[in-house]
Amino acid sequence: MLITLLGTGTSSGVPLIGCTCEVCRSVDFRDKRLRTSVHLAIDGRSFVIDTGPDFRQQVLRLNLQQLDAVLFTHEHKDHTAGLDEIRAYNFRSGKDIPVYGRPTVLAQLQREFAYVFAEKKYPGTPSVQLNDLANEPFDVLGVRFTPIEVMHHKLPVYGFRVGDFTYLTDLNYISDEELTKVYGTKVLVLDALQRLPHISHFTLDQAVALANRVGADRTYFVHISHKLGLHREVEEELPPHIRLGYDGLQITL
Repeated sequence: MLITLLGTGTSSGVPLIGCTCEVCRSVDFRDKRLRTSVHLAIDGRSFVIDTGPDFRQQVLRLNLQQLDAVLFTHEHKDHTAGLDEIRAYNFRSGKDIPVYGRPTVLAQLQREFAYVFAEKKYPGTPSVQLNDLANEPFDVLGVRFTPIEVMHHKLPVYGFRVGDFTYLTDLNYISDEELTKVYGTKVLVLDALQRLPHISHFTLDQAVALANRVGADRTYFVHISHKLGLHREVEEELPPHIRLGYDGLQITL
């Protein structure tokens, strides 16, 4: 499995026009974060989890030539707004792209992208095949995914485990029952928004505590805001098995 972090930021963590904070002024490429998303290459198959507003830029940067399915964690716009850009993959493959999400996510997609689901479609619009997710393992093109339900304040969100990889973004709570699905993971990608308490995201300290509890060989933090600070300085505070993710980071598993 080849894991590529397409984006590791949040809407308050991308470069801002006119901003003069130390993160925006940084010349370290690791401080230039697009909205959080990940690509998985598994046995010749190509999967993306979440298509945020920066999706087009992300796949062009990766030179991603194939997309077999899209999985959504939840319905917030910073994770769904780029769905329209899958039309290029429809053109290349001549097929619908399977899309997976819980019913609330699929309903939101049908509202936000009504033209995609119109009875009389305009030529060239994206073509998708919607698939409801429940909180139970499911197969996509021969690859087994296990949903992990977490809470983003009061909004249920799905993380996903694939083999020895677990991806958990946009959360500030996970139950003991759901956490049992994460144990044994070798690579964990986890939300760590900022240092101060937040209503719907883990702080840096909370993310470190959960990472240590899981005990993965490697943990990478994502959904990073400017308030967390500079990549280089934050990493100096972290134990060796925990790192900050950065856009374009590739992890082989």
